[in-house]
Amino acid sequence: MATTTTEHVDVLIVGAGVSGIGAAHRLREEFPERSFVLLEAQDAPGGTWWTHRFPGARSDSDLFTYGYRHKPWKGPSIAAGGEILSYLHEVIDEDDLAGHIRYHHRVTALSWSSEENLWTADVTRTDTGETLRMTASFLWMCQGYYNHDEPYTPEWPGTERFAGTVVHPQSWPSDLDVTGKKVLVIGSGATAATVVPATAATAEHVTMLQRSPSYWFPAPTVHELATMLEPLDLPGEWTHEILRRTYVQQLDWLATTGRDDPDALHEFLVETIRPLLPEGTDVEKHFVPRYRPWQQRIAFVPDGDFFAAMRAGKASVVTDTISEFTEKGVQVSSGEVIEADVVVTATGFDLAVFGDIPFTVDGEPVDFTRHVTWRGLMISDIPNMAYAFGYFRHSWTLRIDLVNDLIGRILARMDERGDRVVVPTLRAQDADMPRLPWVSEDNFNPGYIGRSQHRMFGQGDREPWTHMHEHDVDRVELPKADLDDGLQYR
Repeated sequence: MATTTTEHVDVLIVGAGVSGIGAAHRLREEFPERSFVLLEAQDAPGGTWWTHRFPGARSDSDLFTYGYRHKPWKGPSIAAGGEILSYLHEVIDEDDLAGHIRYHHRVTALSWSSEENLWTADVTRTDTGETLRMTASFLWMCQGYYNHDEPYTPEWPGTERFAGTVVHPQSWPSDLDVTGKKVLVIGSGATAATVVPATAATAEHVTMLQRSPSYWFPAPTVHELATMLEPLDLPGEWTHEILRRTYVQQLDWLATTGRDDPDALHEFLVETIRPLLPEGTDVEKHFVPRYRPWQQRIAFVPDGDFFAAMRAGKASVVTDTISEFTEKGVQVSSGEVIEADVVVTATGFDLAVFGDIPFTVDGEPVDFTRHVTWRGLMISDIPNMAYAFGYFRHSWTLRIDLVNDLIGRILARMDERGDRVVVPTLRAQDADMPRLPWVSEDNFNPGYIGRSQHRMFGQGDREPWTHMHEHDVDRVELPKADLDDGLQYR
């Protein structure tokens, strides 16, 4: 099929999830004269909140910090996926973004020309198969950080013998009914923490099988402070700001204590859940992790619903490794067979480097493993390209707002200078700079990081070539970042 050229825009945003919609809002607000388009491969906005349709899909961050700074969240602190989608649709409506979003548009290649100072995007329509091409002066990658199409599932012996249903949460069938069935959930991360209580409501029983314990935190769905503020009849903006600051302080404490005093946070997390567990639970075996707090994500469970399902006898935990699948379920190393009608492989995902889209710069393929980040939002030697990446430990959007501020400053600086190109470039003093991994294993080491680290860009040992700072650092350093430090304009 012939490729047709459509339009040129000033800014091309890839992805119409939380990050892309936030980027579009910033352009609307600060650069109303700039033309822009969001290209989205799915048939609706929302990103993760559109693709994740497993039972109970919800935020594991509070919405007062996960929501945008510019749009106060109204409702419980923890929200279901549908409520978050409604919030994002409100942003699209209020900012009149609908006409800027192209659904069913999958970007298949991105190329930069220094002669033209333009990005060219090759695009395939996922609904019609049509191919087209767009050009842009600036590229803003907001596609998320994992592979939406191919979830990670280990290979286990005997899966073909299992007589029941095997499903990964990332591709949950709309017609799957677990009512009255035995459900086995493999994994103990945020997804398992959601799926177990959601399916336990109707299933005969749900067993969570984990190789090793995770950390848990029973956050309230409605903050006690919100309950105290409600009778005061405060303006909504006041309530939002008070709760937002409260949650930021709580998240900062969890993150910085995990960094500065991990033993204290370990004790706090384990002792917080101990009274919520059924009597006789082997806490040491099932709920005392072998890693430092925050080396992997903490599983947030609203109102302790996971533990309520355990106390009601509807859910249980097995800590062991899988030997093989049998016709009736899964046999673990102890020899026990966990019988199941449905096996849910909540085993995680794999990272995708900028959507696994091939990049070229002046005809040369880009190997991102040979590049380093500039402050966690641009890539060395890649002109006129920014990317959105939030936090692992705080709400994603807390950092997205800070990133958008800094990208806005860079675009404004280019306007002031009359320049058309900005490119992060290593300084003379960086010639022998050590290249460090994208994420240090000592800092954060869940499975998806270890499986994909070799494919990611790196960082340096000095500013401005580092990232993965906590919010208490970013909220001070990013707003005052020197726009001449490591950036070249022309």
